[in-house]
Amino acid sequence: MIVLDGSQLTIEKLVKIARYSEKVELHPDALERIRKCRTMLEEKIQQGEIMYGVNTGIGEFSEIALTDKQTGEFQKYLIYNHAAGIGEPAPAEHVRGAMASRINVHAHGRSGCRPEITMTMVEMLNKGVTPVVCKKGSVGACGDLAPMSQIALLLMGEGEAFYKEERMPGNVAMERAGIPIPGLKARDGLASINGSNLLTAMSALHLYDINRWLKQAEIACASSLEALLANMKPYDVRLHKERGFPGAVRSAKAIMKCIEGSDLLSGKIKTKVQDAYSMRSTPQVIGAAHDLVNYAKKQVETELNGVGDNPVFFMEDNLTLTGANFQGTPVSLPMDAVGASVTMVCVLSERRLNRLTNPALNAGLPAFLTKGAGMFSGMMLSQYTADTLIVEQRILSAPASIMSIPAAADQEDFVSMGMNTALKNAQILDNAYGVLGIELMAAAQALDFRNFKNGKGVSTARKVVRKHVEHLEEDRPLHVDHNKMKELVKSCEILEEVEAAAGSLE
Repeated sequence: MIVLDGSQLTIEKLVKIARYSEKVELHPDALERIRKCRTMLEEKIQQGEIMYGVNTGIGEFSEIALTDKQTGEFQKYLIYNHAAGIGEPAPAEHVRGAMASRINVHAHGRSGCRPEITMTMVEMLNKGVTPVVCKKGSVGACGDLAPMSQIALLLMGEGEAFYKEERMPGNVAMERAGIPIPGLKARDGLASINGSNLLTAMSALHLYDINRWLKQAEIACASSLEALLANMKPYDVRLHKERGFPGAVRSAKAIMKCIEGSDLLSGKIKTKVQDAYSMRSTPQVIGAAHDLVNYAKKQVETELNGVGDNPVFFMEDNLTLTGANFQGTPVSLPMDAVGASVTMVCVLSERRLNRLTNPALNAGLPAFLTKGAGMFSGMMLSQYTADTLIVEQRILSAPASIMSIPAAADQEDFVSMGMNTALKNAQILDNAYGVLGIELMAAAQALDFRNFKNGKGVSTARKVVRKHVEHLEEDRPLHVDHNKMKELVKSCEILEEVEAAAGSLE
């Protein structure tokens, strides 16, 4: 059970809730804060105080005051109007992550919604009611309005949901799960949607997966270094401590841990005085990605535990403040850079793949890693596949955070486009699994031709690869192997086995 109190939601906890369906509970103090804030809001409504999105329109219509009757009906039409997305349903883990993130915003007691709204979201998570949410439609300010509105439709007994792996009308899903429908009263609708919760949840999940992918990039690097008879001096941790970047220190340690016990470290094997950049600068490159992921994690966890809403209510001062705490830029900007860093590490992986297959560069290995050169082409075409994946990644690495298009008659004249960042990062990461899988396959093939003791981590990785893909003795359709390797990297089986054998690579 994970307790949501507004301040202690980590990426790891979000993954447990979103991906592994761990139950959640709202902290009693958080529930009390929500109640007190609602009481203050209702007093202000009775006093006739004008508050954005409560008794006014929204966006360009924010200067239009609503009558008492309109205030009661407005939230329904607000949700109808904003449920304007397009495309296939988002993965369940993304939607569940967004709901957990929104509950944690409410837990601060700054949003003004009724407690029933927050508690209904808690029940939906715990009972497995997942709203159908279109993948596209959010511009990342005023938050993820379109997708969050599809979640809010269920609070009115409308929309659609997945329940027990079946897609059905929202009211049917809620009834089958035994969840009462709270309806929407003043402020409830806007309080349910006015934050960058979906793009933040997606980014949290991506960061978790990218960290695990980067560790596998280090395993792949170590495997290729052994196969290429690399000079290991550039991986001496003392070198990286002198420069001072923590990511490079971490990366060098991880790679050396994989190679520990190898004959390559014994001096028995002749190596070059200095290798090419793709072989000796990996700690600096993957290390830079580690440092960036670490920064992005801080930004995402700040957002997960912050008050992303508008307006924001301050009970202690009897005050309502409007602003732009829904703005997704603090997440989208670093996550754009994270996506580019994954592409960068893939470029490095492909360059090592080139050295493994190129007879002019591969330290005596067979051309294209086949003994039947001429009759067979070995892994020649594997490089083509990696290359096309990387070109797509490069196209997707253009930052979405600078692509603002004004909306709402220029009232919302700068938006973060953070949902585009999250969507393209998912594609970049999907390609990255394929690129790394091909390098690991090539490294295993190359090591099959070597005859010396490999490091404990490298040996383990090779054994796992061989459980799924046989040595390429004769040419065969490689698309089968490529897809198996992609799924293997995605599963993290190699990572788990290597860490069990050689220790943590963190």
